[in-house]
Amino acid sequence: MSVELPPGLRAAIDRELSGASRRDLAERTAATSAAYRAGRGSSAVIKGRDDALAYALARLPATFAAGVSVFAEARRLAPDFAPASLLDAGCGPGGGSWAAAEVWPSLERIVWFDASAPFLDMAGRLAEDAPDPVRQADAQRGDLATGPFPKADLVLASYALAEIAAAAQATVVGRLWEACEGVLALVEPGTPAGYARILAARDLLIAAGARIFAPCPHANACPLTAPDWCHFSVRLPRSRDHRLAKGAVMSFEDEKFAYLLAARPAVAAEPAAGRILARPKAGKPGIEFKVCGAEALERRFVPRRDKLGHATARRLDWGEAWP
Repeated sequence: MSVELPPGLRAAIDRELSGASRRDLAERTAATSAAYRAGRGSSAVIKGRDDALAYALARLPATFAAGVSVFAEARRLAPDFAPASLLDAGCGPGGGSWAAAEVWPSLERIVWFDASAPFLDMAGRLAEDAPDPVRQADAQRGDLATGPFPKADLVLASYALAEIAAAAQATVVGRLWEACEGVLALVEPGTPAGYARILAARDLLIAAGARIFAPCPHANACPLTAPDWCHFSVRLPRSRDHRLAKGAVMSFEDEKFAYLLAARPAVAAEPAAGRILARPKAGKPGIEFKVCGAEALERRFVPRRDKLGHATARRLDWGEAWP
């Protein structure tokens, strides 16, 4: 499945691109990517409107796609959860809010919280023709490390923990959980470092009484050991401008991400029976899966001779719940 930007968001980005130098955007994108890889945060690289536009062009499609994937799984496992309010903490140009509105039409109120004025300004311009809760979002400028955060049914921190000093991340996760009245969603890059941040948050949230319902099928210690790490992938199309900004050839990209969904006791959410942790390996005898089960990491094999089971297994992919 490929996750595309909503037409209104795509059109808004195109409007922002009108008259912009593609070469300049490509240079800014490269500089921003290098800075992030070096461990520098947005405050060091997003200095103005053009930097925010370069980020929106190159990264917003991927962060939106990851958000849709995570929220769709939340809706599948907690079908009765219908949030009316969203706190998008570290919102950047607002892609996470667009993703939430795509999945939950119940949303009525959104708060954007970010330290970056260029990001908040860009989020507002991109939302001019957005669904009402996104278009009418309350933009609040503030430091994630200190808050304070308004309460909301759904709290999101997408690609945001990496922006915070390691020593302060636990405190921020705790404050985000305090602000959450329903579901807390954390999304990070699908790297070993991103997974480590998610794993640390998971331990903290379990100790605080949160119920983890995705991607983990249990609240036990993570069974993965280095150099393995838990992450998933979503495919998204690249526009011509997107390819130019990234110096890319392919018409699509696969965004790797790690995530966590934690719920308050009042939210009826059932964890999956198991989670597929890698692309299935198909061969003549059948299909093999790497699955995080309720008790341990498992290898499950569906033989071709099991016609019904094999037909079901062929439709399963990395990141999905084990049926």
